[in-house]
Amino acid sequence: MANTLTRFLFDNRSIRGEIVQLQESFQAVLDSYHYPPAIASLLGELMAAASLLTATLKFKGELALQVQSEGILKYAVINGTHEQKLRGVARWDESVKDIPTEFSKLFQKGALAITLAPADGERYQGIVALDKDNLAACLEDYFLQSEQLLTKVYLATDLQKDARAAGLLLQIVPQTSETVQSSDNPDFEHLSVLADTVKEDELLKLAPQTLIHRLFHEEDIRLFEAQTVTFECDCSKARSANALRNISKSELLQIINEDGSIKMNCQFCHSEYRFDQVDVENIHADNFKVFEDTVGKVKH
Repeated sequence: MANTLTRFLFDNRSIRGEIVQLQESFQAVLDSYHYPPAIASLLGELMAAASLLTATLKFKGELALQVQSEGILKYAVINGTHEQKLRGVARWDESVKDIPTEFSKLFQKGALAITLAPADGERYQGIVALDKDNLAACLEDYFLQSEQLLTKVYLATDLQKDARAAGLLLQIVPQTSETVQSSDNPDFEHLSVLADTVKEDELLKLAPQTLIHRLFHEEDIRLFEAQTVTFECDCSKARSANALRNISKSELLQIINEDGSIKMNCQFCHSEYRFDQVDVENIHADNFKVFEDTVGKVKH
């Protein structure tokens, strides 16, 4: 089934696995802009990776994967929650007509920031250079260097008529500090060899249970109930109004006088929020009860 995350555990091996397959949620992100194929493929991989990584969180909150670069791709960001709600966007140098398909050629001084934001607790951010052949290898390096966790990541996208993105993750379940820091783990090495046989088409189209059986049919595996992954944006008129509080009332009223209203656009879902003179008066009077999520919201 598309748009699901499936978790599984190898009994007696202290290794966990996840498979995510995205279709409608990935297409919803692609519908926001006319992305070149190379950028669209990277967004699909980032979405799949964000889903896999949020599934490893031990808290309620959000995770963000943000790529920044001085090259053709300027930035790309995917936000995900513990409830598997994803959204994302990318920006690139649109003056470049022939965008290369090679991962490394999209970046110049590229870096990937992984930000964890618990609902209760302090934010944490780790950064890894985009200096490998693909995103999956960069993520593996991040987990090894920052978290000391042996991790294998497989990512794939298909931009045909029904755009799809998918990912597979294998990761050590830490038992002791020795287990975590060991780079020589026979169980993990054995399962990685099996996982290396996965084909992109299988990852994208086979049912998770079928794929798990195909790769690990000799293993004792505990399979957990699949979780639905959705595209969802948490923008609202109230959030936009809060941002306008940092601008003086006189400046906001001047914009309304010149343009008729203030228009704010969400970069993720393209919802538009409009503010008139009454709204501005309420904003600077700290009266936010008028800003319900469904008021003044226009999709484009």
